[in-house]
Amino acid sequence: MERTEVIIIGAGLAGLCCARRLVESGVRVTVLEASDGVGGRVRTDVVDGFRLDRGFQVLLTAYPEARRVLDYEALNLKPFYSGSLVRVGQQWHRMADPWHEPLDALWSFSNPVGTPWDKVKAGLLSLRLNAGLPQPPPRPPEISTLVWLQQRFSPPMIERFFRPFMAGVLLDRELEAGSRWFESLYRLFGTGQTVVPALGMEEIPRQIAETLPRGTLRLQSRVEALQADSLKVRLAEGGEITARAIVVATEAHTAATLTGALLPPVEFRMVRSWWFTALAASHPDPVLYLNGNGAGPINNAAWLSNVSRDYAPMGQALLNVTTLPGMDGWDDEAAIRRQLRDWFGPITDDWQLLREQVIPQALPVPAQLNPRFEGRPPRLAPGLFVAGDHYATASINGAMVSGRRAAEAVLAEFTATPATGQLF
Repeated sequence: MERTEVIIIGAGLAGLCCARRLVESGVRVTVLEASDGVGGRVRTDVVDGFRLDRGFQVLLTAYPEARRVLDYEALNLKPFYSGSLVRVGQQWHRMADPWHEPLDALWSFSNPVGTPWDKVKAGLLSLRLNAGLPQPPPRPPEISTLVWLQQRFSPPMIERFFRPFMAGVLLDRELEAGSRWFESLYRLFGTGQTVVPALGMEEIPRQIAETLPRGTLRLQSRVEALQADSLKVRLAEGGEITARAIVVATEAHTAATLTGALLPPVEFRMVRSWWFTALAASHPDPVLYLNGNGAGPINNAAWLSNVSRDYAPMGQALLNVTTLPGMDGWDDEAAIRRQLRDWFGPITDDWQLLREQVIPQALPVPAQLNPRFEGRPPRLAPGLFVAGDHYATASINGAMVSGRRAAEAVLAEFTATPATGQLF
């Protein structure tokens, strides 16, 4: 029977950050990952020389935990334009962040995306949030993002800008997420940049994994069963491992299966990504396109090869298109092509669909409706802990925070109940 101090099940961001913190404290850790790589939902597939993140994913440089953990310079981060192009009628209209792109924001003041007063209020909102506390203070009862926006902005501004923009972030066209989570995200967009690593989003978990000692991480090691009373796991390929503590850092459904009644089931948002290739992008800027008309299957799109040249081979371009459940034709390639042709013209006839990808468990709903900025208590039982963005906020930062807090809870338990015998 193999023994270690801490078993971490799952090598997503939460599990890796948990392992990193424990290793820093001199704890021997074994990370068991069922798949062939690290990152969990933050993975990048290379297909014919194109880099395809699993869904449209970005990093907000203002994430406080990410700033603490990651080496941004080594990731070679590539920024998006601080704003978007919004489709209203048959034209594109620029919406710029007044703090990053003040001249463009002035030009967008009179466009039909919203009223001039909406633009003033959006700027004042950014000013207030950017100067506020690190996180919005609790203020029960929580209201939805949609209700919060309706109290402040005109219907055109909500429908043409906020709904498609926040739906791209939250994967929620109904804008049901809690308003505190919206305010937090709005602040993060305003105080930092929206970026991707030059070689894809998987570079983020890969960088964390490289800080772990050799032998800590075991890929293709699926945990078949967990015995909480004896702190033991059984591997699908055979063999058992015991430990002083176990941290379940898998996605929420697997975590609920492994821990039984200790964790309730979690509802997830679904998203569908479409990756198109072309000889050249329709527009040279690294900008996000938003469907301000509301009709048709596409919520948002972006030329990732404009953001980072490494996302596509030389002489090629890569477009990501995001569709969401409830949008008419969201799973219909022909409908998507028709809308792309309406947006960009007949050049789209030559674009090739490289991959269609459905992510059924993209974002956990409870972590949006009731975000826990410092995470929920990670201890489920003596020696058994949980980590993941479903236990904090539905974000990269939430996963990282949850992993660190799980590690700190393990260390606190170790301090309170020192080991009474040799593990090795």
